[in-house]
Amino acid sequence: MAEKQKPVKGITKAAMMLVALGDEVAAEILRNLDERSVEKISMEVSRLKAVSAEKLEPVIEEFYQLSLAQEYIARGGLDYARSMLEKALGPQKAIEIISRLQRTMESNPLEALKDVDPQQLLNFIQNEQPQTIALIIAFLTPEQASVILGGLSEEMRIEVVKRVARMDQISPDMIKEIQDAMETQLMAGGTGELSFAGGIQIVSEMLNRSDQTTEKSIMAGLEREDPELAEEIKKLMFVFEDIILLDNQSIRTLLTEVDNKDLALALKAASDALKEKIFSNMSERASSMIIEDMDFMGPVRLKDVEEAQQKILDVVRRLEEEGKILVSRGGDEDKLIE
Repeated sequence: MAEKQKPVKGITKAAMMLVALGDEVAAEILRNLDERSVEKISMEVSRLKAVSAEKLEPVIEEFYQLSLAQEYIARGGLDYARSMLEKALGPQKAIEIISRLQRTMESNPLEALKDVDPQQLLNFIQNEQPQTIALIIAFLTPEQASVILGGLSEEMRIEVVKRVARMDQISPDMIKEIQDAMETQLMAGGTGELSFAGGIQIVSEMLNRSDQTTEKSIMAGLEREDPELAEEIKKLMFVFEDIILLDNQSIRTLLTEVDNKDLALALKAASDALKEKIFSNMSERASSMIIEDMDFMGPVRLKDVEEAQQKILDVVRRLEEEGKILVSRGGDEDKLIE
């Protein structure tokens, strides 16, 4: 019976990869590492004996998979990376790779921010520079980030969102900058690892969870200052009018979960096309009752309409997460085939 091979340590894998990549590439990589890491890896390289192709192959494969995952995370966040890896490598391998990366990310001291009340955090950071605020909210949940965006000035919101959208890797120096700004009362410790945060996907999630006044203000500013970025974010966002993109079965599922009072109020500011799509998926009696409610309530405040629409959007997102409806966000890759 063949002897089971011991798992290869991370530092040994790094040393094996440097040897495999050759002197020039290895030297370039080492120039970008801190002194302690260079010392540890160099020591490990000196201990390496001849490495067979059999041992090296899985290390190179793992390196490739992790690099691929990191590229996907930088491009669109963890959910996007998981989806792309499942297509490329299969569900089981995707779960293994994402879990490994998440363990690295969770060692980041900034993860502690997710337990902080966003209003308290807003009071603490609102006078910081846009870059610092962007770095901080990139580590928050979309719900927390939306609260902070809503509390910033219009000019600051736009600057922060642009920086988050264009953000990919967070270096240890950047983390140190945040730690200095936040002082020791919110977090302690540090990490020498690169972390991943931000990206257009994260911005779209923040804006989807923001109140509509904040969302419209930010998008209007982005359309003025960076139309290309605004268009990229729009493709990933889902707003109330986008309900018209849902298939009929998804709309019927949604209607079973929505309060009729909220629906009547939300439809007061909806397009005729959206109203028609929704009414066509209701019984004649039910649609007549909604129309009567809309007529009976008379003029309403825009703020109340937007709150009702937000409630319905929250239901859409929940149903999507539960896999009960299909949501198209307008890109060709999201078009549904009947």
